[in-house]
Amino acid sequence: MEQLFGIIGILLSLVLLMVLAYRGMSVIVLAPVLAMLAVVLSGEGNRLLGIYTQVFMYGVLGFVVKYFPVFLLGAIFGKLMEDSGAARRIALSIIGSLGSSRVILAIVLACAILTYGGVSVFVVVFAVYPIAASIFREANIPKRLIPATVALGSATFTMTCLPGTVQIQNIIPTAYFGTDIYAAPVLGTVCGVLIALGGMLWLRRRLAAIAHEGYGENHVNEPPAFDDSNLPGLAMALAPIVCVIGCNYLFSEILIPQWDTSYLAEAGFGATDVDKLRSLWAMIAGLFLANIVAIAIYLGRYRNVSQTITAGAMSAMLPTFNTGSEVGYGATIASLAAFALVKSAVVNITPGYPLISASLAVNILAGITGSASGGMSIALAALGETYRELATQAGIDLALLHRVVAMSSGGFDTLPHNGFVITIFTICGLTHRQSYKDLGMVTLVIPFTVIFTVTVLLSVAIG
Repeated sequence: MEQLFGIIGILLSLVLLMVLAYRGMSVIVLAPVLAMLAVVLSGEGNRLLGIYTQVFMYGVLGFVVKYFPVFLLGAIFGKLMEDSGAARRIALSIIGSLGSSRVILAIVLACAILTYGGVSVFVVVFAVYPIAASIFREANIPKRLIPATVALGSATFTMTCLPGTVQIQNIIPTAYFGTDIYAAPVLGTVCGVLIALGGMLWLRRRLAAIAHEGYGENHVNEPPAFDDSNLPGLAMALAPIVCVIGCNYLFSEILIPQWDTSYLAEAGFGATDVDKLRSLWAMIAGLFLANIVAIAIYLGRYRNVSQTITAGAMSAMLPTFNTGSEVGYGATIASLAAFALVKSAVVNITPGYPLISASLAVNILAGITGSASGGMSIALAALGETYRELATQAGIDLALLHRVVAMSSGGFDTLPHNGFVITIFTICGLTHRQSYKDLGMVTLVIPFTVIFTVTVLLSVAIG
């Protein structure tokens, strides 16, 4: 009976987290409160403060300590690209090359290049929306398709699928499976292409159905006119992105493996090995050098470079601690006795098929928390070692497990309460009623269908 109440408490706290986050309450506030609610309902209220300080907060801090440099450097990089006009130049160049008849494809590709090159999905929205709104207005395409168009390019295949993408969703699994960000390149590329094609087909079909609406009238948050007369050249605009990708590969695959990292086995360094840190170190080095390159080549284009850097640094705080709070929540839930039953049920959803089980677990938790990185972090913190053992026992390459987990984080994460969804609608001046149908199709339905189908087929083929 006690375990039953514990499971009810866990489910109730999860539902409240989803509902209240959807209503706009901060996850930073919700996560600890609802984690403690689950503790009390699980009959462990006598350990409430101990669990809060020693489990919840250590979960938060563990995530922040490990990944804050990536969030910080990525946010600064995105702001440097935005304020210099480099992001705008890349988008306009693609649009100019493809022509006005392929506006949607051009915006998708622009977002994809920026995201794959290390610019945060949130920064991409800020940088590309003004361009998309201007071009959609000129082409008389319904504005309500902008969120889905931007999201397809930034929050789907380049965020989780393509090998080498430098988004946090592709970095987190490396610490659990000893892989790198190039894990399972064929699987990731195939799924990425299918998601991109499926999303584009949906957007083309929707445009054909609602083209008669035109851009629309009485919209809010319409961007002001932008002076495009002094933007950097395309080669200069792409240079920092090339630097991120190139330096990341250089450090990850060539330099770091040659370093003497035996000291990592010492207790003072966490008694770990370099394979669990290689991708993280490479990303930190790549983003740091890319920021230096961006500042050096765009220095004369900033009104005040220190203000740009400060603004980028400040913008890293909220997503870092939002995700960290979700990880702390997951660590708390995983520490409860009742979670053992939940864990057993999740692992045994598909006995003998750890890839399918991992895909479902990550999707479910990403959906509940409204966060791809948060849901994946919770799943891996609680079940990562279990899935690693199951995959090893089944003779499954851990690179495949890495890619399946990373891709699965980008399925149910974009339910209506997702922070990215709420942010993009706010920036675009649109509502869930106007645009969620299309955004949900290209970021949730199509990615989940593609990834889960391919995962099932792969699992059956492996046997």
